[in-house]
Order: sequence, then C-alpha cells, then structure tokens
Amino acid sequence: MATLLKGAQAAAALNEKTAARVAALAEKGIVPTLAVVRMGEREDDLSYERGVMNRCAKLGIAVKPYLLAADAPQAALMAVLEEINVDAGVHGCLIFRPLPAQIDDKAVRAALAPEKDVDGITDASLAGVFTGSGVGYAPCTAQACVDILDHYGIPLEGKRVTVVGRSLVVGKPATMLLDRKNATVTMCNSRTKDLPQLCRQADILVVAMGKRGAIGGDCIAPGQVVVDVGIHTDEDGKLCGDVRFAEAEPVASAITPVPGGVGAMTTSVLAAHVVDASEKAAQ
Repeated sequence: MATLLKGAQAAAALNEKTAARVAALAEKGIVPTLAVVRMGEREDDLSYERGVMNRCAKLGIAVKPYLLAADAPQAALMAVLEEINVDAGVHGCLIFRPLPAQIDDKAVRAALAPEKDVDGITDASLAGVFTGSGVGYAPCTAQACVDILDHYGIPLEGKRVTVVGRSLVVGKPATMLLDRKNATVTMCNSRTKDLPQLCRQADILVVAMGKRGAIGGDCIAPGQVVVDVGIHTDEDGKLCGDVRFAEAEPVASAITPVPGGVGAMTTSVLAAHVVDASEKAAQ
C-alpha cells in the first residue's frame, strides 16, 4: 500500500516557518497584509476565502477584503486594483477567478502589480517562473506540488517526472518548477498519444488534467510517486481527484490523497508568498 502524502503535515511544517518570519517582521512593526478581491458570492469562492482568512488569522497575517457585486463594471474592479497597487501597507493580492463575463480577465491580470501577485496570475509572474527572474510568484497550486514532494524528502534531481496537464495554473508552471529542481520533465495532455506508457515511464507522476478519474491503474507503475492535483465530486457526492485512487494506491509507493493532499497545502503557500512579499517590500 502506498504512503499517503498528506498535505496537512507539509502545510504544518511550512506554517511553522511562516509564523517565525511573521514574528520577525512584527519586531520591525510590519504586519504582512493580503488584499482579497472578490466579485459576487460564488460558493467555491466563499469556501476558499474562509480557508484563506482562517490560515492568515492563525499566522498573524492581516486580510483586507475588497468585495464587489457580481455585476460591477470593469472600471470598478480596475479602480480597486489601482488602490491596492499604490497602498504600501498591502503586500499581496488574491483575486478570485473566474471573473464575471463582463470583466476582461486579461486586462485585470495586466493591471495587478507583479510584486503583489502572490497567486501567480499575471504574465509577469509567469514569465518569472519560466525565467527564474524572481519577479512575482508561482501559482500556489503548482508550488504546493513541489513543496509536498520536498517535505516528504522525495528527491527530484535526475528523476523522470511526467506532468499530465498544461494549464497556466498548474501544468506549465509545475513543469518549470520541477525542471528547476533538475528533474527531467515530460509534459503531456489529454490528446497525448500513448499517454499510459508515458505515465508509467515516470518516477513521479503529477496529474492536473481537471477531469475526474482520468488516470487509472493502466497509467501507474510499481513504486511510482503520484501527485493528484484534481478535485471533483463523484456520483455519491464525495470528493475525488483526477486519479482513480483505488487503482493507483495499491501500485504506487506514495500518493497524495483527495481530499487532504495538494489542496490542503495551497493556502499555506499563499500565506508564505504574502510574507515573502512583505519582506521584499521592507528591504
């Protein structure tokens, strides 16, 4: 049976380090502050917001909410972002997406200052991930994948890693973060020919397809490490991932559970990014 790579344990270790950094900033009179921008009241947004608020409160990070109606115009959102950009007391910004249909997402991403883009949505932040320039931050979920592997002492250097999924939220940035760890990375997608074979060839398999149960036992090799980024609801109303856990768990050496895996790590990564941004602003 596979070892469960539980996100809570990795998050606790990261939170301990983050709390120490917050305490050091407090001695300088600095309170790391996150702006949360939400349009409307989508239940998934509200749920994640509660998790973010709870995590930040426990770590001593202040949260400044900016709440707009779902039908608010583009100009109203752009004015909020401009206020956040120029506010020296705000160190990071989280914008809940997808945004309502009347909002130009590209314009929003371009408007946010990359040094405050703690969730890695701006083009400048993504360019920073690909170039290693240090501008902005990696998307939190992609970073969480790497941080979980690091926490459990799973070596990446020289290892063959297959990433299934090519989104800018997880697949592509995760590929670059793993490459930076000197892994040999193959990025695949739902149309990749011989996908099961490419998956089985990997020492580490990262699945971020966004499709429930897309990866089954035919894609898993004995002794493999599996990181499942997906989060869905099955026919019985239970949470599940992109990987068919019952098929993968008896074969793999280690696997992230769903729920309780990568998702449990993301708010802690976000909080760490906010603290990092506040440290840079204080320099």
